[in-house]
Amino acid sequence: MAALDGVVAQPHFLRCLFWSESGDYLLRNNGDKVEIEMLKGKILGLYFAAAWCGQSQRFTPSLVEVYNELSSKANFEVIFVSADDDEKSFNEYFSKMPWLAVPFSDLERRDRLDSFFKVRGIPHLIILNKNGKLCSDSGVDLVREFGAEGYPFTQEKITQLMNQELVARGNQSLRSILVSSSRDFVVTSKGEKVLVAELEGKVVGLYFSLFSYERCVAFTPKLVDAYEKLKAKGERFEIVLISIDQDEELFKEALRNIPWFALPFRDNRCDKLIRYFEVSTLPTLVIIGQDGETVHSNVANVVEEHGFLAYPFSKEKFAQLAELEKAKEEAQTLESVLVLGDRDFVIKNDRTEIPVSSLVGKNILIYFSADWCPPCCTFLPKLIETYHNIQKNDDNLEVIFISCDRDESSFENIFSRMPWLAVPFDDPRKAWIRRKFKVRVESIPVLICIGVDGRTAMNDAVQLISTYGAKAYPFNAGRVEELKSEIEVLAKNWPQKVKHTLHEEHQLSLTSRQGYLCDGCEKAGRLWSYCCKDCDFDLHPRCALEMRPEYQNEREEWSCCG
Repeated sequence: MAALDGVVAQPHFLRCLFWSESGDYLLRNNGDKVEIEMLKGKILGLYFAAAWCGQSQRFTPSLVEVYNELSSKANFEVIFVSADDDEKSFNEYFSKMPWLAVPFSDLERRDRLDSFFKVRGIPHLIILNKNGKLCSDSGVDLVREFGAEGYPFTQEKITQLMNQELVARGNQSLRSILVSSSRDFVVTSKGEKVLVAELEGKVVGLYFSLFSYERCVAFTPKLVDAYEKLKAKGERFEIVLISIDQDEELFKEALRNIPWFALPFRDNRCDKLIRYFEVSTLPTLVIIGQDGETVHSNVANVVEEHGFLAYPFSKEKFAQLAELEKAKEEAQTLESVLVLGDRDFVIKNDRTEIPVSSLVGKNILIYFSADWCPPCCTFLPKLIETYHNIQKNDDNLEVIFISCDRDESSFENIFSRMPWLAVPFDDPRKAWIRRKFKVRVESIPVLICIGVDGRTAMNDAVQLISTYGAKAYPFNAGRVEELKSEIEVLAKNWPQKVKHTLHEEHQLSLTSRQGYLCDGCEKAGRLWSYCCKDCDFDLHPRCALEMRPEYQNEREEWSCCG
């Protein structure tokens, strides 16, 4: 910002900034020319953007809204400095803007402004006060955060608003959350306005959602079901949609499919509430209590799991649900996990049906995977190897594949490479089992271990099998502790430091490592490494010690480290 302090005072700075051999004027989107002198005494926003830039496309409507709100009561003008590649794109984009622009044909003037204000990315909004002094080179953030309330975007005004927000946080109410200077209502699915005051005294859920996002698409019907059951019981509960959608048609479609309220499309409160509640994932359901205080920052997962039973989303209710969940886990059997109605079987590759009852008393791995998933394809050979190694000595293990594929042909392709069982592709149990174990598609591969007693022994054994293979069997907490002890005992017998021909500069130190790439064999390693931290150099214990005759008897044990 200091580098821009040389902007000189009005009126001379206007000629300095916008002088051009092609003419001292700017354009309106109807083609009218506006003399530079008309900008004297105005607060200016220099808006660097382009039609091809998605971020610009998303921000421009917010700036238009602020501009229109200020145009009738403030001495404010915006000047568009295009970064478009061609005049057609410039004209189409500029047609949506109610302000002025540097002519697209005047490349020299556009480049000069870019260079003078050191624009490194778009959208970028420079705010100059009426004397031509720089107010802010972070105008985009200020407009997103404060909207028209931030005018004239001076440091004093922004500090005042931030202090007001701190006070509001300390005295939070439903009104301070949802009401802005230009709006005191929410809207219904029919577009009707309902005063925020009518929601006061109720438990209110703020539903942050993106209509087309897969997780929101899956969650919204569950929330509708919970909402309607609570309303049928006469509970004083409402939901307000805080839409992240940038497309108005998608917003309208989302509104048609919900029975609750919403903030208007692209309302300036939406971005502010995202920051206020530090929303980092979708869907998010923030709960505001009857007193206007925040009860919980996100109950989406709880609603997905328990539906309307999670109401009123208090600590006491969550404690009750936790006790119920614990009781369910203790009473869990293999059949309670895998049987749903008359669906009481799994299948082999040849479509032979295997009754779930025949698997009772075995160690079961429930494997969530997909043909499209690179980590799944990487892990599958290791799991197959582990499965075969265990089956050689113990036939009391079975794996059951739960597909996360998008189509049956992909399911067939990956299942054909598996030597174990599966739940059929179109089986309703897949969704039920995924919900039960809280498996997210973006987290696969996931491997749930069910012990011989039918209870969950481990929630994800992927890393365990990647590290130890068949040695980890039967994949329970007791075996994990045994393995850790075995590796620690083994490592005590290894030298603490070694010299190696592959890294003669420094000695290598025996180091506990979560994961690394061996610089000897170029394969992944874990647990222990002979490491030079200065050079970021690692060797598997096998690679570091294999030429030493005194350690030859331990070669098999080294495999767990890579």
